[in-house]
Amino acid sequence: MRTHQVVSAWLEQELAAGRLAIGSRLPGERSMAEQLGISRASVREGTRVLEALGVVRAGVGSGPQAGTIITGNPALALDSALRLHVASAHLPVKDIVETRLLLEAWAAEHAWRDSPALERAARLLDEMDGPDAHDLGPGAFLERDALFHVALAEAAGNVLVGAMMGSLRGSIAAYTQRLTADLPDWGSTSDRLRHEHRAILAAIVGGEGLRAADLVRHHIERFYRESGVHDQHPEA
Repeated sequence: MRTHQVVSAWLEQELAAGRLAIGSRLPGERSMAEQLGISRASVREGTRVLEALGVVRAGVGSGPQAGTIITGNPALALDSALRLHVASAHLPVKDIVETRLLLEAWAAEHAWRDSPALERAARLLDEMDGPDAHDLGPGAFLERDALFHVALAEAAGNVLVGAMMGSLRGSIAAYTQRLTADLPDWGSTSDRLRHEHRAILAAIVGGEGLRAADLVRHHIERFYRESGVHDQHPEA
């Protein structure tokens, strides 16, 4: 085991045993080095790896924000890893789209009607449908579109599904925006997407989970079919 991996293994044991939890501070570098029998440099390296994985947040200075705090943000690690693999073509965008279909259909079917995430989704739709809606360029529209879909996933109450959805959307955000250049008429497409968003949200709020899942599948498949994603093999 590499020395920096000792830090990760130790933290895993401490979390599993309940001696540490989300919000806890890690001991200082010197204390951890003595406790684990490794150098302070190895402790520092291990902490940086954990920070990159979204497990801890390293603070500086003094006060309540100082020290290294356990945060538990799986989306950060998933997002970084997926972006790199998509960029290297190890994860074809088409495969990510198919994974989206699985996750989003499930989330739409099981979303909680009273979830606060649905209120956030509704506010995003208001921004996309408001008086200045047609002044939104494709980039701004798709940014809100992404947040809307992530909110729906979070409404299902499954933390991992929500994190995975956020990462999947983030990993192909730039590629999705480039797809709009291949659409025959962005204006009509965006109008249709707005209508479909409203129908999906209404089905969820109305307790029609199965219908919401069907609407989500149709919504995603049609956009990518129109933009030609199923006929391409992009490097992203």
